[in-house]
Amino acid sequence: MNIILIVIAVLIVIVLFSGIRIVPEAKAMIIERLGKYHKTLPSGFNIIIPFLDSARSVPELRPITDKIGESKVIVANTHYIDLREQVLDYPKQNVITKDNVTVAIDAVIYFQVMDPKSSIYEIVNYPIAIEKLTQTTLRNVIGELELDETLTSRDTINSKLQAILDEATDKWGIKVNRVELQDIIPPEDIRKQMEKQMGAEREKRAAILKAEGEKQSEILKAEGFKQALINRAEGDKQASILRAQGEAKAIEAVKLALDNKEEYTQYLIAMRYIETFKDMASGKDNKMIYMPYETSGVLSSLGGIKDMFVDKNTPIIK
Repeated sequence: MNIILIVIAVLIVIVLFSGIRIVPEAKAMIIERLGKYHKTLPSGFNIIIPFLDSARSVPELRPITDKIGESKVIVANTHYIDLREQVLDYPKQNVITKDNVTVAIDAVIYFQVMDPKSSIYEIVNYPIAIEKLTQTTLRNVIGELELDETLTSRDTINSKLQAILDEATDKWGIKVNRVELQDIIPPEDIRKQMEKQMGAEREKRAAILKAEGEKQSEILKAEGFKQALINRAEGDKQASILRAQGEAKAIEAVKLALDNKEEYTQYLIAMRYIETFKDMASGKDNKMIYMPYETSGVLSSLGGIKDMFVDKNTPIIK
């Protein structure tokens, strides 16, 4: 009798323990009662009715490393639905662009289960469904773009894919947060042509920059030459003004010194003759100076001025 009681007690304990479900943080559990959905257990301590309630088996993404060392994701069965953001990294797939170029695209999708019940009862194996939906949507989006647009509009493609996938998976209780195109690989011959084009573009930019530099240099040289001429002209102008002021003061002093107006006039004429003849005599090949007859009269009227001007070795022909 005691043995029977002990067995019954053990069975009761086992039954009680079988009705306890502890769900890890950021996970949920689907409970079915007699094969029908009953409730979703949150994280923490939960109690169910043994034999009547059972946990529903659900798909789960598990990263593994294969024999050649490559990481990939497989779908395994478990009793817990992960509510955290999950990542699906799909292998490269060939997609045809609008201009009939086949490119290999590697896409990554980030999604999160928002409604555990819908993710189980609205779709069969939601990870595979998301993968297939992403592949077909990617083909449709890339098929509307030419190769150049595909290579330069990656952000636009990501946004468009995210919007389409999020709308399609909404009824599954899944939210697609973002889609990233990791790599877009065109065919080998297209890549070689693109490399040549890029090289030509770089050479073109270098030539343009060199021409711009030379142009700027010439402009700066011209500006410098122009400024130098302006400065020189300003200097000549100031020198002329100072000389004129000095001559004016000298003439004024002579005028004050000579009371006779006739002598003052003869003095000015004689000084102009002297300056002119000095310039004529300063030439390298000038051996003779021809002077008008009236000049000697002007010079003789001032006496010593004539002796100062005439070089003894230079003959004067009248």
